[in-house]
Amino acid sequence: MRKFDVVVVGAGFAGLYMVYRLRGLGFTVRAVEVGDDVGGTWYWNRYPGARCDVESLEYSYQFSEELQQEWSWSERYSGQPEILRYANHVADRFDLRRDIEFGRRVVSTRFDEAASGWRIEVASADASTSAPLERDGNGNRAPNEIVFARFVVMATGCLSAANLPEFPGIDDFEGAKYHTGAWPHEDVDFTGLRVGIVGTGSSAIQAIPVIAQEAAHLTVFQRTPNYSIPAQNGPMDRDREADVKAEYPAFRARNKRMPAGLGADMNAMNDAFAEVRPEERRRRFEERWEYGGFSFMASFADMLASQEANDAAAGFVREKIRGIVDDREVADLLSPHNVIGCKRICLDSGYFETFNRSNVTLVDVSSAPIGKITESGLRTGGRDYELDAIVFATGFDAMTGALTRIDIRGRGGRSLRSKWEDGPRAYLGLGVAGFPNLFVITGPGSPSVLSNMLPSIEQHVDWIADCMAWMRNRGHAAIEATPEAENEWVAHVGEVAGATLYPTCNSWYLGANVPGKPRVFMPYLGFPPYVEKCDAVAANDYEGFELT
Repeated sequence: MRKFDVVVVGAGFAGLYMVYRLRGLGFTVRAVEVGDDVGGTWYWNRYPGARCDVESLEYSYQFSEELQQEWSWSERYSGQPEILRYANHVADRFDLRRDIEFGRRVVSTRFDEAASGWRIEVASADASTSAPLERDGNGNRAPNEIVFARFVVMATGCLSAANLPEFPGIDDFEGAKYHTGAWPHEDVDFTGLRVGIVGTGSSAIQAIPVIAQEAAHLTVFQRTPNYSIPAQNGPMDRDREADVKAEYPAFRARNKRMPAGLGADMNAMNDAFAEVRPEERRRRFEERWEYGGFSFMASFADMLASQEANDAAAGFVREKIRGIVDDREVADLLSPHNVIGCKRICLDSGYFETFNRSNVTLVDVSSAPIGKITESGLRTGGRDYELDAIVFATGFDAMTGALTRIDIRGRGGRSLRSKWEDGPRAYLGLGVAGFPNLFVITGPGSPSVLSNMLPSIEQHVDWIADCMAWMRNRGHAAIEATPEAENEWVAHVGEVAGATLYPTCNSWYLGANVPGKPRVFMPYLGFPPYVEKCDAVAANDYEGFELT
């Protein structure tokens, strides 16, 4: 049996940095990655138009000043191919691949109480078997191996477990099927095809304008419209890049003081909506619409606390949609009526304009859900739509799916699935009571998806690495969150969210997109207070954790 100090599950941005930090501290570490290479979500999400919604100069590592200076992004918002090249550059620059096993899937992990460590079952896996459209088993090619590690770090990502609803007849469709979260690595050509896309979330909003330019006809099946702000993407402003690189540490420090860990330079407004004159409110919305990106949600300090402020912002976006889309009925269908921002705001490049194309049709499936996938297309509302290809942009089993799909068993053989059957419970999103020496990077109860993921990842990795080094120096064998600390933190996460408008939507923040998933608001609101809490816990000898 092979033994390591630490096994890291996943080789996306979290796994790469975790390997880097642990190796630097002298730990023996091995990462296990089901894909054939590094990149995580950017390895799998290769759909047309895939792009980050955080500006490139911020969505990047900051642990190495040399790396920050040598890498140059080509666009304000980087596309998937460039982000994947960046991940490969990092892996090459720091020689990380020698501690990563690719094409390997963690099937189960079981805590060995006598040995104070984990027995991890690893299977050889065909990378394609992670695609949700494949239903032919777990892809094992060889007998599974058991390895032992003192610690397990789950770097499995928040948006990595693709969600595909159980559409009747899906296996009968004779055309091509795709999921945006598990896109083929070879080019997909939609030229001359009748394409259907199911869903209008972030991935679809990015993909639809690109697919529409290729397809003979694109039919968009929408259940719920989403708010989207123009990204106003373009080539990187080299003067801005030079200014940032001249003071990168100070730039990063300013962002860390922002609620989501980003956007310090987009001039966030600190005044409340009611404090601003009506004419200034309108001017501010217009200015931020033209600037693009998440800055729109920083128009007022209370955008997600004041219903009045939120209604005004939502009304402004609906007005913009009606001004862009020529067909009034289509514009109305594309106009959301929920709270703006309670679902992750989408950023687009020509999304609403796409519905003015003669080869694009919008089909409302909110009142007449998709009844069946047929051999030749899709049936909804009593009508059959003939299609050559279907794209399922149905999102992810967010925050927890990648964890619960692994058979993780802690003390007494209790599974993580059973512990979380009423909703995820974790202390700081880092540790789980009953599961010693198991750490989760950006887990439920941490800022994660409501923050700039790269700084959040680095903050978690640094905390975990420092904790392991601290334990080693003091001779501790195991660390485990206490039930009391876990309960208090879960309650606190709910209280913070409950003081805002976030829980008013059926969003994937709540798990509402997955049938049967408990409705629990999973991310923590507020990057700076969260970091302060984590630092205080560590400074107080890991308060809230039991050490043995």
